[in-house]
Amino acid sequence: MSQSFFIFAAMRFFAAVLVFFGVAASSAQTPEVPHKIHFAGMSLSIRDDARREIQKDVDALTQRGRYFDMKVERAKTYFPIIENIFRQEGLPDDFKYLCLQESALVPDAVSVSNAVGFWQFKDFTAQEMGLRVDAEVDERMNIVSASRGAARYLKQNNAYFNNWILALQSYQMGAGGVKRSVGDKFNGASHMEISADTYWYVKKYLAHKIAFENMIQGTPQVRVALVEASERKLSDIAGEVSVAEDVLREYNKWSKRGTVPGDKRYAVLIPTGSALQDFSSLAMNSAKAGKAVASAKPDHPVDARVEINGVRAMRAVGGETVAAIAMRAGLDVSRFLQYNDLAIDDQIVAGQIYFLQKKKRKNKQAVYRTRLGDDLWRVSQQFGVRIKNLKKLNPDLNDGLLAAGTSVRLNAHAMPVSLPVAAATGSESIAELSDDTFGWVAKPSVTAITNAENREGVLQQKTVLKPGDRDSLSQHVIQPGETLFAIAQQYGVTVASLVETNHLNAADPLKSGQIIFFKPKTEVQAPSAVAEDKTDPEMIQYIVKGSDTLYGIARQFGATINELMIWNNKSAMTVTVGEVLWIRKK
Repeated sequence: MSQSFFIFAAMRFFAAVLVFFGVAASSAQTPEVPHKIHFAGMSLSIRDDARREIQKDVDALTQRGRYFDMKVERAKTYFPIIENIFRQEGLPDDFKYLCLQESALVPDAVSVSNAVGFWQFKDFTAQEMGLRVDAEVDERMNIVSASRGAARYLKQNNAYFNNWILALQSYQMGAGGVKRSVGDKFNGASHMEISADTYWYVKKYLAHKIAFENMIQGTPQVRVALVEASERKLSDIAGEVSVAEDVLREYNKWSKRGTVPGDKRYAVLIPTGSALQDFSSLAMNSAKAGKAVASAKPDHPVDARVEINGVRAMRAVGGETVAAIAMRAGLDVSRFLQYNDLAIDDQIVAGQIYFLQKKKRKNKQAVYRTRLGDDLWRVSQQFGVRIKNLKKLNPDLNDGLLAAGTSVRLNAHAMPVSLPVAAATGSESIAELSDDTFGWVAKPSVTAITNAENREGVLQQKTVLKPGDRDSLSQHVIQPGETLFAIAQQYGVTVASLVETNHLNAADPLKSGQIIFFKPKTEVQAPSAVAEDKTDPEMIQYIVKGSDTLYGIARQFGATINELMIWNNKSAMTVTVGEVLWIRKK
């Protein structure tokens, strides 16, 4: 045989070896989902059906190159802060991976249901956890404040179950939702089995923990130091620490006006080390790592997953093609097109929902009244119902644009829904598009408005109150611009109780004229009488100063706004200079 033959054979051999080891090295980069895993002191057994699901998510997370690497860098930077806060609060360290799942550790991430920040709080939940959210400050974007609020929320949920997995699940669907879905059979359990039937949010968390837990060692490229400040401008702090003001603002987006208020001391992040482009952004620019620059925030976070009609979905971001979004979803293009009733040449629309699984044949809601610009495809994407089934249910409708107000049937067998208000006179129930994503409470079984009410724009929620139940409840008629948080403060009740009593979806806006039922808070003795009689030596007096707000006073004394209002028989959240407030010492 010639020498060239042996050279050729040797080259083929070594090429095969290189391919083999190359594949092995590549596959070694993706962690394998184990059969058992420890979480927050619990032992979890993962069945094979669940392992396959979780492995797909792990593969999708780790194979997205630069997105994964940037999340690792953010974790290296922020996890030490989160770990320290969790130690102080007594929350298991494992929950730090939940922040990656919720926001990818981007401070101004916004979900499709208007949850904001590192831990994706809605405004009223954030305020209940003691965070300040207003035109000047949004502590949901402050890693220290938001992590402390998340720890308190998770501990509060765990108080119901004595089970950290159920506390984790309730972070997405609320403690009430978990109670209704699993009851109390797992309360106090130290071991659980994870199966295909386990709630998707829990499996998604486990994928994040497995994907990232062995990748976050080492020195971060971006380090941050914490400085507590009060009544300062960020521009002044930037000059003192020799950091560009625009960079300091980028890492402290919680300060909306570039100032640190004086109502308390806030944690200001001072970045050091090699600042990275896109470190605090939701979208990844094409430029290489370098000086941090502010980039426009897209409408929705990259990788934000939602669930509609029980079907997993995601929102597209600007500039994505069919191939790009299919790759981000971890699907081959043909399946992605099939799931979304698309053709290969269809354009991807930024902000539009796209499904990762087959849509359902029907929706539990009865009828949808179209809005301007709707067609059958948009209705299909809104409600997670296949187009071919919509056509069967609505044979008279065509594929083109539908006139606003057209009734589209979503379920052939749905019955009209009775309303709790005697004034409701319509007979046909019209389903409004609801937000099935990242809820802090359980979703209502259905939301409906009658024809007459639809013309007035008045939304009435379904309740399961019996006639006798209303005798012990009070009513409140919604005024324009009112929120659940404001109503809860007005009557001294919690947002959670309003949601549960009225079977509301907290993500849906309230409508003028809507009736809210609530249980009046038990009357308490006026604080002034308590103090004058010296029966409660723990009550102290505070005289309101010129710059005071009720919010600031509550934070100063470790109280809630609701407590201040009860202690002082206040009906409004305002204070006047010289006013005397009674406050219970903590």
